Amino acid sequence: MRASGYYDRVSESANSEPKAPGGIGAFIANHPTAIAAVVAALVFVLLAVGAVFAGIAVGSNSSSAENGAEEVTVDSRSQPDANPAAAAIRTCSVQGLASVAAFPSLVGVVTDAATGDVLWGRSEATAASPAHIVTALTGAAALQALGPDTRISTKVIDGSTPGTIVLVGGGDPTLATTNASFYRDAPQLSDLASQAMTRYEELHPGEPITQIVLDSTLWNTSDAWDPNWPERERTGGYHSYVTALMINGDRADPTAAISPRGTNPVKSAGEAFAQAAGLPAVSFTTGAAVGTTVLAEVKSQPVSILVEQMLLSGDDSLAESLARLVSLKLGLNGSAASLTQAIPSALADAGLTDAGTITTTDGSGLSPQNQAPPKIIADFMSQGATGSGAIAATFAMLPVAGESGDLYNRFEGDAAAASGQAKAKSGWTNQEHSLGGVVSAADGTQLAFAFYSIGEGISQDARTALDNLAAGVYECGNNLSNY
Repeated sequence: MRASGYYDRVSESANSEPKAPGGIGAFIANHPTAIAAVVAALVFVLLAVGAVFAGIAVGSNSSSAENGAEEVTVDSRSQPDANPAAAAIRTCSVQGLASVAAFPSLVGVVTDAATGDVLWGRSEATAASPAHIVTALTGAAALQALGPDTRISTKVIDGSTPGTIVLVGGGDPTLATTNASFYRDAPQLSDLASQAMTRYEELHPGEPITQIVLDSTLWNTSDAWDPNWPERERTGGYHSYVTALMINGDRADPTAAISPRGTNPVKSAGEAFAQAAGLPAVSFTTGAAVGTTVLAEVKSQPVSILVEQMLLSGDDSLAESLARLVSLKLGLNGSAASLTQAIPSALADAGLTDAGTITTTDGSGLSPQNQAPPKIIADFMSQGATGSGAIAATFAMLPVAGESGDLYNRFEGDAAAASGQAKAKSGWTNQEHSLGGVVSAADGTQLAFAFYSIGEGISQDARTALDNLAAGVYECGNNLSNY
């Protein structure tokens, strides 16, 4: 007889002898005891599982009945309203550009100018010194509070006694002694003197002028220099004392952007006026005008032009004067201390959300006590690029990378790709270099950014490194990663 597998067929012939059954039947026949044991075990398992499920069903029904709950079915289960949107995975990194040795430390942010979304950030919500980026804030505050068409007056008032006139400063540092002044189309001191002498002689024929009162009382003359400003900023030609009466930004050379400044701008203005008026023997005193008869008046260029000049050249004297005038316009006293309230208040009026997170102790950004989180600077720039009003008007005046203002000779070499593609305000002190603006990226995305590199011994290399970082943002566009 042939051994047979489970699925072998058994063939039988009508003439053959009967054979023992094969396959499963043969296996059962040959192992009856084992088969019985297996069957018994299977029956036990099935009975146990059934009992468990019966217990669960009974418990569930009992609980539902007691709590009055409806039976939950597949159809009644809550379903999501919509599938979650796919999230973009950004892969372009500027981490290497942000980690160069030229940066002693770096804080900053890059945002989508249209949405405000943060694409890249390093301590972006922590307040730090933005350096001269503050002048952009001052410019917007001036346009908002003073108005773009406002002009600043310098006047000559008839004195309270015969032979006396009063030269009254109105806060215009651009009053010029030459047509070749650093300040474009500035009011001329010679015009003021000529008008004053003609009118005085009409009112007081034969009465010589012997005394000129110098009135610089629009704000406190003792509040002219922040103790946090290094004196070398004045002697080196970048920053003057902040007085309401001044000529040429108190420059030794009225035609030069950088020229040493003096120690008494008010006296210098008085002496220059006397020379222009042909009064060599006159004496000077200081005080406030009492009379109201105006002998002469000249006016500055509109505030909009002054803001543009300030932003393109980084003129500290103009920034400080505009900041003090904002304070006075808002009903404050024009002091340096009042700027912590005046500038943020004007920016809030201009629509800048969270303007209260900004601390401004001057108008130029020279003091390290100025504090603004990089995110609020990026928000300011975003609003400028996409909005309207004073902030947008200020943004439109910012230097263009590689083309104008204090950025005209920057964005070269590795950063050249972004030349002409960013509007920004730069800043620098001996402890910091900064850059904030908006770049129109290679993929068409507008990205707002603010970068501050801060540390002792910072070098000019940080300026180039900031340009390279901004250019990296330009290349990445909306694919910019936060890593």
